[in-house]
Amino acid sequence: MTSTDYDKAVHFLLEKQWDNLFVLMMHTNDDFLSKRIYDFLCDFQYHPNQLIYSHDRLIHYLDHAQQTYLFI
Repeated sequence: MTSTDYDKAVHFLLEKQWDNLFVLMMHTNDDFLSKRIYDFLCDFQYHPNQLIYSHDRLIHYLDHAQQTYLFI
């Protein structure tokens, strides 16, 4: 696992590159990141009332993972 997955996820999320975010979800070794991306994309497509919640969860996880990765 490299921090580039987290950097890519932030970039794709902020630039609204959903296709690239989906590809990252499929190729990352971080199961939690994959699950958070999956939840976000499902909510984006099917549950717009839960979109802000899943977006915040994904951002919070990315922030936590990047901080943790810096100390390893």
